[in-house]
Amino acid sequence: MAALFYLPRLYVYHTMVPVGSDQSELFKVMERKLLRMIGNPAMISSWIFGLWIAWDMDYYFDVWFILKFIFVALLTWYHMWLGKLRKAFAADANEHSERFYRMINEIPTLIMIVAVILVIFKPF
Repeated sequence: MAALFYLPRLYVYHTMVPVGSDQSELFKVMERKLLRMIGNPAMISSWIFGLWIAWDMDYYFDVWFILKFIFVALLTWYHMWLGKLRKAFAADANEHSERFYRMINEIPTLIMIVAVILVIFKPF
């Protein structure tokens, strides 16, 4: 989750510096390392251990688990989309504004809140 919160924030700052500047190049390095060294391993391990726990606890057919699974899949899609946006920054081809990145920065928070409520309260 840390990478999903921080990467769009880096994109906000990246849009504020000139293309090709030293700062822009530094942001490219930071974004790549955050995604590849923290975000990707965390996502993969979350899937592995989450599915393992679900199998071990026999949650696969519980409605709350299926809904949580959908929200985790949405977060995974969001993670992949952030990777695509990172590639655009790496190629100096960003097409989005600072405001756009500020708005998408809230997506993981909303999804996380719903997922946590499903796990804690198991309403279904």
